[in-house]
Amino acid sequence: MKDEQHRFLMVLGQLPARLTVEQAAWVLNCQAHDVPILVSARLLKPLGNPPQNGIKFFSSLEILELMKDRSWLAKVTNTISQHWQKKNGRKKSHSRNGSPAVPPAMVQMPETVNSAAA
Repeated sequence: MKDEQHRFLMVLGQLPARLTVEQAAWVLNCQAHDVPILVSARLLKPLGNPPQNGIKFFSSLEILELMKDRSWLAKVTNTISQHWQKKNGRKKSHSRNGSPAVPPAMVQMPETVNSAAA
């Protein structure tokens, strides 16, 4: 959140009714790139019916209410952690092989390449 936003919220003494992805992440103490993970896991629901690539807003009242639920917070924490563990695990398997994991059907054998050229 920008400094001017912080000052504005301090003057109001409360959160705005609608939060952007960045603001929702700040309130939840996570990163903005974690919010889509929570949306896809159905732990957060954007307001209205925004298009997939559109700007999404979240209800500040709903987020504040959810934050009181310890089990919901545990689900959020576990979901974000599992997502990044899986993503980092895929990167590690990529780097161990030295090349991207390609299904065997997609790999051409050298003799097939030579015979095709002849």
